[in-house]
Amino acid sequence: MTVAGRDLPVEVRRLRQARRMTLRLAPDGSAARISIPPDARLGDALAFVRDRHDWLAAQLVRIPAAIMLAPGTVLPFRGDSLTIAWDTAHPRKPVVDDGALLVGGPAEQLPGRVRRWLAAEALRLCTEDLARYCARAGQPVPPLGLSSARRRWGSCAADGTIRINWRLIMAPDFVRRSVVAHEVAHLVHFDHSPAFHALLGQLFEGSLASANRWLKNEGRGLYSLA
Repeated sequence: MTVAGRDLPVEVRRLRQARRMTLRLAPDGSAARISIPPDARLGDALAFVRDRHDWLAAQLVRIPAAIMLAPGTVLPFRGDSLTIAWDTAHPRKPVVDDGALLVGGPAEQLPGRVRRWLAAEALRLCTEDLARYCARAGQPVPPLGLSSARRRWGSCAADGTIRINWRLIMAPDFVRRSVVAHEVAHLVHFDHSPAFHALLGQLFEGSLASANRWLKNEGRGLYSLA
């Protein structure tokens, strides 16, 4: 369908557990995603989306402009910002220096170099977070990986493997840590029961409400970096 002057794909998913229709815009604005009960009619689902045209248009307007990795780009990092400073005299491995990210090497390799550095920083910090919260929970440290999921900030598999969205390196530290603590709590309670939430409250030293609010209000902006 056409929304705000652009063609917007509509993705429909039938979910066994769905009791009603729910509509979301993909974090990067690439599609409107509607989940429907198994017995719902496709025509009704599409009408549901069309009726919410104005809501979709308003959501699209709120999506931040794409961040292009280039010299002078201001890059979100741990809730603050770094200005990319490229020069052939700088080290090939990015270095943080007083609000700047010094990057050397060939200019055409800069985007990939910065993305790899962000992922490495995310893995480094999440590894530290994971060790801290596992110690508090009395759990052995499980395997850790990074994800680039479009809808989930973290996950805990049945075998205990934890994955954290690498984009959280751009969010404030307390937000990233809240997600890691959430997944560690799942090592003990593989559900969202009162016992799970009680443990999460014991593990995480900050305000869960503030972290969740930040993700709800600002999380979409983390997808502005392709």
